[in-house]
Amino acid sequence: MHMKRREFIRQSALGVGAVIAGTHMAVGQDAKTANPFDAYQNVTLGQSKLKVSRLCLGTGASGWQGASNQTRLGQDKFEALLKGAFDRGVRMFDLADLYGTHPYIIPALQGIPRDKFAIVSKIWFGPGGLPRDERPDADAVVPRFLKELRTDYIDLLLLHCVTSPNWPTELRKQMDILSKYKEKGVVRAVGVSCHSLSALQAAAAEPWVDSVHARLNPYGMSMDGQPEQVVPVLRKLKAAGKGVVAMKVMGNGNLRKDQDRREQSVRFALHLDCVDVLNVGCENLNEVDDTAACIRKVPAKV
Repeated sequence: MHMKRREFIRQSALGVGAVIAGTHMAVGQDAKTANPFDAYQNVTLGQSKLKVSRLCLGTGASGWQGASNQTRLGQDKFEALLKGAFDRGVRMFDLADLYGTHPYIIPALQGIPRDKFAIVSKIWFGPGGLPRDERPDADAVVPRFLKELRTDYIDLLLLHCVTSPNWPTELRKQMDILSKYKEKGVVRAVGVSCHSLSALQAAAAEPWVDSVHARLNPYGMSMDGQPEQVVPVLRKLKAAGKGVVAMKVMGNGNLRKDQDRREQSVRFALHLDCVDVLNVGCENLNEVDDTAACIRKVPAKV
């Protein structure tokens, strides 16, 4: 299995002109001659009308019970992180009820026109995870989100952490409610964050889905399957016109102290033909800068 995984990674990289396993070729190429990817370039999320930065700031590191490593920084430091990321060029911010990060975004970006950045949030419908036991329907949750976010609309709203292969049937009521909000412009795009391979496969076949958050890195860390299982599904999502946001690119934080593998993970995701955005849960501006630097080391054309 280990050798199959390495061969898959190698072949995937070769398909776009770069070898991920077993070589560092081109990782350090001069950005001026390598035509590098730009972390802050605006990209279109699937066939939606959303224009977002290639790098999305995640805010849910160790997120649970309405808190995360980002909220645990304290209000001043967290808001400085959000504003500093925006000043660098981040235009997509990944929030969630589960993380408790809604109240921070607008104060951090005070005075910046709302259409200059995209807010992603997620509805938690499962047991546990939140300090309250009630799980009201989306027609009660969305108005609360808007109030907490101090905004008139949410750019991308996801059903959070779907795992069942039958989620399109089980969550149809919530999907229909969100579709009505989408028709009104209160929600611009809808989708799911997936935490199982079968749920990811179901998302690829579900017309309701505009965009999917999927766990991806070349090492199989905190993923829904091994890369050779996940990548073909991501390609089906892309072929179906859905946005693909890669999360856990840094192995759920496990690569924080491994510069080489961080670079290789970013390179792997960008050199696939199916990933629009990298969602990285940076906890300080140095990590934002490091992630952007990793992205700049990847040649878009070789």
